[in-house]
Amino acid sequence: MKRTDFSHMCCSVARSLDLIGEWWSLLIVRDIFLGMRRFEELRQDLGISRKVLTERLETLISAEILERRRYHERPERYEYWLTEKGTELFPVLLVLMQWGDRWTAQNGVPREIIHTTCGKLTQPVVVCAHCGTELNAHNIHTRPGSGSITDCLQATPPSIT
Repeated sequence: MKRTDFSHMCCSVARSLDLIGEWWSLLIVRDIFLGMRRFEELRQDLGISRKVLTERLETLISAEILERRRYHERPERYEYWLTEKGTELFPVLLVLMQWGDRWTAQNGVPREIIHTTCGKLTQPVVVCAHCGTELNAHNIHTRPGSGSITDCLQATPPSIT
């Protein structure tokens, strides 16, 4: 079954999900953050088929979230590294992890976050860039941004087939 294409939608969340919303994609990015960079390491950790892993890696590379770097000439072997675009997914993973720790971890959290600067156990907090107050669903609202008019006018709805 073909996945729905969200790239046309006038919504940054939908467009982001179009690139990283397939569940294997974020798990691959997570593993690369954890230091697994080689195909076999990723395949074994995730228990994923070679075909699916190859497809997901190709998608992440074409989206410029990952880059492939050769580490061996003969036979050719590659490692997968996060680009700047990929590295900026880190807060997304932290917040998703925190949500999962709260709502899905029945026997304790699988991993803890230690801040290397101070050595303390920590939790991610989303704060206002201006005043430092924690952001939550009750103290923010949104409004159309500078790209909303042109993006929404150029967006074409999906055809129903």
